[in-house]
Amino acid sequence: MPEERPFLALSEPNPAGEDAAGAVPDALFDLAVNRAAAAVRGVSLSSRAGDDALAAWHVRTRFARRVALADIRAALDLRPAGGQWHWAGGPEGGWQPGKAAFP
Repeated sequence: MPEERPFLALSEPNPAGEDAAGAVPDALFDLAVNRAAAAVRGVSLSSRAGDDALAAWHVRTRFARRVALADIRAALDLRPAGGQWHWAGGPEGGWQPGKAAFP
């Protein structure tokens, strides 16, 4: 079975999280949003503490820096209240009920 490396064509991560260069594969975007949601679970993103927690997670998570923080934040702002949800479909996707197939 050939080894797939979908993320090799991406540029180096931008530590500031601004204007991520290159196209972001759907799977990477989904993973970043879902992991960010888990990282800030229990913290209100509308609070300063929530915003700081998301920014800190983004800076220390290498793969997440390949996705603009503003895009992750926009997806998290759309998350429905209550229940278990996961993001699917890349940047044009949306929140789906249940747990993501890939953690």
